[in-house]
Amino acid sequence: MNPDTVGIFYLKSIAMQQLQKGDSKLLNAWAFYDWANSVYALVISSTIFPLYYGALFRQKNIEEIVLFGFSIRSEALISYVTALGFLIIAFISPLLSGIADYLGNKKFFLKLFCYVGAISCMSLYFFSIDDDIVVLSLVSYLLALIGFWGSLVFYNSYLPDIAHKEQQDKISAKGFSLGYVGSVVLLLICLAMVMLVEDDHKLQMMRYSFLLVGIWWMGFSQYTYYYLPNNKNENKLHKNVLFNGFKELRKVWQQIKELKSLRRYLGAFFVYSMAVQTIMIIAAYFGEKEVQWGSDSKRTMGLIVSILLIQLIAVLGAWLTSKLVAKYGNIVVLIGLNFSWILICTYAYFVITPYDFYIAAAFVGLVMGGIQSLSRSTYSKLIPEDTKDTTSFFSFYDVAEKIGIVIGMFTYGYIADVTGKIQNAILFLILFFIVGLLLLLRVPKK
Repeated sequence: MNPDTVGIFYLKSIAMQQLQKGDSKLLNAWAFYDWANSVYALVISSTIFPLYYGALFRQKNIEEIVLFGFSIRSEALISYVTALGFLIIAFISPLLSGIADYLGNKKFFLKLFCYVGAISCMSLYFFSIDDDIVVLSLVSYLLALIGFWGSLVFYNSYLPDIAHKEQQDKISAKGFSLGYVGSVVLLLICLAMVMLVEDDHKLQMMRYSFLLVGIWWMGFSQYTYYYLPNNKNENKLHKNVLFNGFKELRKVWQQIKELKSLRRYLGAFFVYSMAVQTIMIIAAYFGEKEVQWGSDSKRTMGLIVSILLIQLIAVLGAWLTSKLVAKYGNIVVLIGLNFSWILICTYAYFVITPYDFYIAAAFVGLVMGGIQSLSRSTYSKLIPEDTKDTTSFFSFYDVAEKIGIVIGMFTYGYIADVTGKIQNAILFLILFFIVGLLLLLRVPKK
């Protein structure tokens, strides 16, 4: 490449990075990352990979494998690895956030986690439960999870940098919408790939789906990287900076302890989110293993239809929740949602047929769509209005949520492993919702 071409390219890049805060092109580029990365959540986390994972065990006609000298059931194994992934995220997120804020190189970390996640998704093509490769396979799954959630830390932190306050709600919603549409588009492509081939070739098509997720994620994210600013400064990394994020979390906790409403709400959220997030992650594994589909083709189609049903009804659930909140208030509606989850978990214990599972999926979507958005907005409302460092408050919220997922996934995996039945683990999750409901009753209602 000749020097003139290099110079032109460099100047053009600089120009792109000089887009002003609030510029529509910059905002749209940021939101487009949701289109790029949401395919992991739907295709890997929720649908195709759980199907593939379950098929590997059915193919060998086994329900457990020996790992590090321990015999572990399939459903417990994946939950333990997932819990480990979220534990790592809970630890490194504040650590890396502190470093990124100090050095101003958020784009570097965003790219790093994106590429780690995307390449790990592609490496799932080789995922196997054979003794000689199972550990490496699980590491690929672990790194894909860390890559996805780790990139979101830095992606979300860009929002106040690129959008004015009055723009943030709208562009954030646009990102979620793009993510939903993009993930559904790729899921339908993967569904067509799997369903249009003979049964003997379905696993191979699922492997190709993992490759597509990685390519899609890396490829479309380039548009975001092209426009996002890289505000790297001259600050040098030193040992005090490394733990800035944890220092901020400690400062936030000291403030929360003085705020009764926020403290009590956070305790309730921590408990019930253990169950909510666990159910969302393991729903596909439950349907794949416990529902009597009749054939592998019906299982594949049924699970994908169920996940799409959850996604669509979640939109309705979020709308209905917003209407109820306007009439009854945040805390009262959250209490109602927790009670609904208790009923759903009880019903799930008796789920056997595909029809039963579709009904459960519909109700999960209805309450899931509301409880996630309402939980975050309730927390936001309880933060004192004069608080300037809202980022640290939400960092604390995110860490609490991740630790909750760790506890929830580990509990689910342990009970499923010991009892040999996923339904028992689902039934146990009711306790989290009961305790969460009781704790919400202690939150002052405004």
